[in-house]
Amino acid sequence: MNIEILQLTEGANKAKGLTVVIDVFRAFSTSCYVVAAGAERIIPVEHVEEALILKESFNDVVTMGERNCMRVPGFDFGNSPTHILDQDFHGKTIILTTSSGTKGIANATHADEIITGGFVNAGAIINYIRMKNPEEVSLVCMGYECRYPTQEDTFLAEYVHDRLLNKEVDFEKMKQILSTGDGARLLDPLNHKWSPASDFELCLDLNRFNFVLKVEKGEGYNWLRRIDI
Repeated sequence: MNIEILQLTEGANKAKGLTVVIDVFRAFSTSCYVVAAGAERIIPVEHVEEALILKESFNDVVTMGERNCMRVPGFDFGNSPTHILDQDFHGKTIILTTSSGTKGIANATHADEIITGGFVNAGAIINYIRMKNPEEVSLVCMGYECRYPTQEDTFLAEYVHDRLLNKEVDFEKMKQILSTGDGARLLDPLNHKWSPASDFELCLDLNRFNFVLKVEKGEGYNWLRRIDI
């Protein structure tokens, strides 16, 4: 198994084999919480305009998304796991657009298959990769708005890489570094209206969920399917 760690949109364009598109803070952490709350499907799209068009095609639709970390005007929710913790999404279709994660899915056009990545389901991701045992694994870190790499996404890629090779990983050290490094933006009181400090802990709740979210092809759109591991 050849495992490659890639960065940003350029990395998504290069991804091949079984591809994990990583967005820890916060798209693919929030997605797991939404699915755990019963959502029927999540449709990830690259552009706000796509989300608005797709919204007209489904019943029981919830729009979620952010630009510059803030909720897209007119959308039901932003990109915060805290804000959806008490929601019941059973039977709902979620249309999601973010500045990083959903763009990674849209650009990973050469991947054999795509799953999403967060620490909240890291163990399930590792077990899924072991189960599939592909020749090529691409771990794509989408970073901040696809503009520059971030510690949290790179840490997850390193975590998955090392655990696949049966190496020990000091997750608590990673978490400590994030609290004063790239994760500090979630703890900044100036950002708490759209990014509560509790998002930091929720996104770093290691192995909270025992499923992966796999990208499936729909009629004119992709959607994320829950696969329990």
